[in-house]
Amino acid sequence: MLVQAFFEVEYLFDVNEKCFTPPPKVKSAVIRLLPKKEPVIMKNKEAFFLLVKTAFNQRRKTLRNAVKGLFDATILGDALFNKRAEQLTVQQFADLTFKMK
Repeated sequence: MLVQAFFEVEYLFDVNEKCFTPPPKVKSAVIRLLPKKEPVIMKNKEAFFLLVKTAFNQRRKTLRNAVKGLFDATILGDALFNKRAEQLTVQQFADLTFKMK
């Protein structure tokens, strides 16, 4: 999510586990990162990073429970906060930065 806010991400290809010593137990891939021509509008990078990291730190919780310390109770009443972090778009996170305390 943090990378997608600032870069266009393009999947290129998989890398075989046998290319590493010792072979990892996870799949690897090569991606291309190109800076976005039009940046996502947000309050500031610090607020965006704090919001995204806090939301994904407890990704099994709803957004309301994960980030409740960053917003006033009236803002947390929005239905958007019933979702989990992975269900939000980059733009939704960026928009939320303007509503933070």
